[in-house]
Amino acid sequence: MGQSSDVLRIEYLNIPENDTGIKTQRYKFLFNVPIKINPKQDYLITGLEYNKLDIGYSQDFGFDKSDLNRFHVIDLNLGYITKWNENWNLVTILTPRIASNLTDGTLTDDFFMNATATFWKENSKAPKPYRIVLGLSYNSTTGLPIPLPLVSYYRKFHPKWSFTLGIPKSGFKHYLGKKHTLETALFLDGYFINIQDNIVLPDNQIASKISLTSLVFALGYEFRLTKHMRFYTLAGRSIEQEGKLRNDDRGDVFLLNDEANFYIRTGFKIGIF
Repeated sequence: MGQSSDVLRIEYLNIPENDTGIKTQRYKFLFNVPIKINPKQDYLITGLEYNKLDIGYSQDFGFDKSDLNRFHVIDLNLGYITKWNENWNLVTILTPRIASNLTDGTLTDDFFMNATATFWKENSKAPKPYRIVLGLSYNSTTGLPIPLPLVSYYRKFHPKWSFTLGIPKSGFKHYLGKKHTLETALFLDGYFINIQDNIVLPDNQIASKISLTSLVFALGYEFRLTKHMRFYTLAGRSIEQEGKLRNDDRGDVFLLNDEANFYIRTGFKIGIF
């Protein structure tokens, strides 16, 4: 629904150690509640998402890494869905965010404001069902301080095959039956988080933010319990990846990780699609 079409998601991500000596684990919990407010099919959306990242380092970078081991990202989703016209729905989401290592409570620099606005059209009863989502999303977890396109075109072109083309995710799905699905996926992942106690680097530059931007290709399996409930697993490798320390102006001050990583993600979700 805007940033996510999930009502509930519980997920674990493991990025094993690579040549730079960095490994990452992420634990995600997401819950969205759509509330119907009138016969026109307008909905209010309230929701919460929590991510905890545990990062390990086996390499000495020449500075203290004790404040770079655990991070928290907490989102409050506030949204509205309305029927724009006979074919299109408008979805708008505001997401106040706390993204920080939270070593000293919460500080002003821990707070971010994200926003998403999309038009959404679908026909699930067509001979070849389709869904189109077009919009913009400002999301600081990407580490890019600009609105990014949110584009998705889904088409089930065969009883056993469908594809999704877009940003931040594209891929194919092959339906082995009513319960089992295989998929390929190409998607963006990442984060942008405040460091409360600034880190002085060996060259005397100051790091106050940490970010990761990653393009991942993965193979996946999905087990469907019901129409909307499923378990899933994705396993793949990053194609491009940059983990950086940044200053208060978002400038790069230290490159932590630009080596490819394996990428393993598994979880349970209840979705509207």
